[in-house]
Amino acid sequence: MSQAPFEQAGSLRVGAVDFVSPDEIKVALDIEAPESVALNAGGPQPFPRVNGYLLIPVDEAFLVGQVEWLTVERSAFPKRRGMQDFGLVDLPYPLRRLRLNPLGTLRRRPRSNAYDFRRGADAFPSIGTAVLLPTDSQLRSIVESGERRRVKIGTSPLAGDAVVSIDPNRLFGRHLAVLGNTGSGKSCSVAGLIRWSLEQANQVRSTAGSEGPPNARFIVLDPNGEYSRAFSGDDVLKARIFKVDPGESEAALKVPLWFWNSAEWCSFTQASARTQRPLLRRALREVKTGRLGVMEPTKEERKLALRRYLSSRLIAIQRDLRSGAIQTDATPFGFRLRAVRIDLDAKSREYPSNKLGEVCAALDNALEVTYSSFLKDGKTVEFYRSFSEQLVIPIVTALREALQTLGGILHQDGPDEDMPLEFNGVDLADHLEMLAEQENVTQFLDFLVARIRSLLSDSKMKAVIADTDDMTLEAWLNDYIGSGNADGGCVSVIDLSLVPTEVVHVVTAVIARMAFEGSQRYLKLNGVALPTVLVMEEAHTFIKRYKEDVDNHDAASICCQVFERIAREGRKFGLGLVLSSQRPSELSPTVLSQCNTFLLHRISNDRDQELVQRLVPDNLRGLLRDLPSLPSQNAILLGWASELPLLVKMNDLPKSQQPRSDDPDFWGVWVGTDEQGHGTAAPVDWKRVADDWQGGASAAGIENGEAAE
Repeated sequence: MSQAPFEQAGSLRVGAVDFVSPDEIKVALDIEAPESVALNAGGPQPFPRVNGYLLIPVDEAFLVGQVEWLTVERSAFPKRRGMQDFGLVDLPYPLRRLRLNPLGTLRRRPRSNAYDFRRGADAFPSIGTAVLLPTDSQLRSIVESGERRRVKIGTSPLAGDAVVSIDPNRLFGRHLAVLGNTGSGKSCSVAGLIRWSLEQANQVRSTAGSEGPPNARFIVLDPNGEYSRAFSGDDVLKARIFKVDPGESEAALKVPLWFWNSAEWCSFTQASARTQRPLLRRALREVKTGRLGVMEPTKEERKLALRRYLSSRLIAIQRDLRSGAIQTDATPFGFRLRAVRIDLDAKSREYPSNKLGEVCAALDNALEVTYSSFLKDGKTVEFYRSFSEQLVIPIVTALREALQTLGGILHQDGPDEDMPLEFNGVDLADHLEMLAEQENVTQFLDFLVARIRSLLSDSKMKAVIADTDDMTLEAWLNDYIGSGNADGGCVSVIDLSLVPTEVVHVVTAVIARMAFEGSQRYLKLNGVALPTVLVMEEAHTFIKRYKEDVDNHDAASICCQVFERIAREGRKFGLGLVLSSQRPSELSPTVLSQCNTFLLHRISNDRDQELVQRLVPDNLRGLLRDLPSLPSQNAILLGWASELPLLVKMNDLPKSQQPRSDDPDFWGVWVGTDEQGHGTAAPVDWKRVADDWQGGASAAGIENGEAAE
């Protein structure tokens, strides 16, 4: 027969409660409590221990507390239990005290020796309640709590190496942030979480008799080229590797420029808001509709242009009417009306309308009544006398009626500037020049067109964004996001290390946005989401906070805005986000606030520590004091994916599966051998480096020069 909580107090008691609050419990340890006890399963360990667990019986259950700190207080009078011999003189005895952070409630299952842990406390203990050590089964029930613990990611060194497992739905479904200094194990943790999840899913599928890889999709944006090795050479969980200069088993990175939306084009070209952006958007619309070089407007465009013309003239005439400018002799108002009358003759031929005839009749009447002329030095001098309201009001009325016949806001057929329709970059630059000449704003568009032509002439950029004639939208989505049932692999590693700096933020933004908008449309057409995970390494570079009051957002700001939208809305469309960063204080607050799970490795910087501490409740900040001293491969898991904050030793990852993020072996190169006695450096061949750097241009130029001689 199992013991009730209070029946265990005698054998496991270590102290008593002497202070209680909703977020803090202080404990006075018993004098008789030994200095070293078996706190955790797996052998004797020192007690008390920071971040260890203790239990307090409350209402047929246990309140679970985590040790935050310990101290020794000098006491003037000893406090001992049991019979006291008042004939003896007791000397003052130091008292040990500790503080507990309440975590949750541990309750025994009916007719079972097993326990269930649940976050939160229904009731708190009273002063004097016994504080107990957890048994082995209780300790494991605390650490191994939670439903659907499908994937093992490590063990808990504070709980006898109890298994720490997670539910992928919680880990990836509500965004994960992996934070820590360089060399603390972030990249291995990210690669491990992906690999262990896919391996477990593959094992479940094999047990059920299903063939093929898991129907999973991970897109890894890799700025440093670390992850190519982590998923290569694996038949089951193979990855598609995309990079600028691909090897035999890799594919060329292609992000067609016709994928870019207008905001991304404006950020790259640094287009100004007043003149350049409207023309750039118009040029994008027209090259996407195939109206390249065709300056003859359609019927709808002529109608729209006429409406704009009449609206502007109506506003100007009404302004002069209100100000009294029409009632001045020799006023230029008459000449402006005559110019409108001449313009309407041409526009009537383009778009015949009875209402335009009424406008012309009203203009003719007003101009005829006020027109005057005289001879001076043999030349006729023309002028217009002042206009009365009775002459001008019929013009205003006719203009209003003409506008009503043209309708309200007109819809322009065809795609908008953000739709991914194929076009050629050279055609866009040429069309912009034509529009600039047509609108007589050539001087304002010269720099913008030059930026586009420079982009298209750069061989490195051209390979990524322009030389994509064989790429279709369907093929890109299949290759980069994943085909049906993930037949081509579960992981897409996009190596951004050799993407030119000028476009790396735009390319990253386009890939992330295409994944997001693709998920949106998949849900719209199928009624269910397609779970996809987007992994961003070095997130502080691409999701960096920016000033919202800046009118001209640069490419870095546009990139950050894309990830902010994914963080806010991605979960609804099945797109999860995993961020890995060594500088959390530089990340966008919007993105960080949307992350529900954190895996925290060693963090030494004060600003980064302060930011992380603001992300967790006050009563759990004591655990974060371990951050500066965490060894590699150890991390603190907290948030939605974990029932309680845990110190985790991540699973071992074989060397062949680790991202390429090792520290350089200076000593091994200096002495010529590593610790195993192997050579550590390749022969120095700077010619090979120079040829690769220059793309063979230097050698080709020499050969051409010799041939010419």
